Amino acid sequence: MVKNEGVVPAIRVRDLRVIRGGRTVIPGLTLDIPRGQVVGLLGPSGCGKTTLMRCVVGVQKIASGDVRVLDLPAGGPELRHRVGYLTQAPSVYGDLTIEENLRYFAAVVGTPRKAVGDEVARVVDLVSLADHAGSRVDTLSGGQRSRVSLAAALVGTPEVLVLDEPTVGLDPVLRRDLWDIFHRLAEGGVTLLISSHVMDEAVRCDHILLMRAGLMLADGTLAE
Repeated sequence: MVKNEGVVPAIRVRDLRVIRGGRTVIPGLTLDIPRGQVVGLLGPSGCGKTTLMRCVVGVQKIASGDVRVLDLPAGGPELRHRVGYLTQAPSVYGDLTIEENLRYFAAVVGTPRKAVGDEVARVVDLVSLADHAGSRVDTLSGGQRSRVSLAAALVGTPEVLVLDEPTVGLDPVLRRDLWDIFHRLAEGGVTLLISSHVMDEAVRCDHILLMRAGLMLADGTLAE
């Protein structure tokens, strides 16, 4: 569904087709994702959520169609510091401390050297891990590692965050804490695209996309 054509959305997808291993994963998808909202991408495992997210961040080869983020081609160099991406797999180094990981990611996104310390302190505080900044990641709990990965995605103050099942396997308290963080970011103007196969997380989203077999079954608010 396409809405508000007069307003440039955070993410704009038109006639997207993706073929992997000879199988059509996404047969022709068109949608807009509004700015400054928590948008839930919900659906069963294997429905194409991760593939769509990879298209948005520009790391998935597409057969045809167009994907634009912040009115720029997805994956373009201009978006490197404007889009944060959290994968399902661990995205930080276990043999480094939290601080060392975040300093590395700050360098990757081009944070000025003199500002790296302040940037690391900012994201560590945002995910409530300041007391563990000097700890090696492989000594942390699963929930703490998830928050370190989120902190890495937040380095550089991205305008769009693409989070692939960030709460999977976490206990209810940690899930609640992460959703609180997501909504604080949205209140600051960040657009969040968050995938999940847990349908009760729909109530935490401002906008909902329901996906199945590469198709979008619904696109709207929870009330809609």
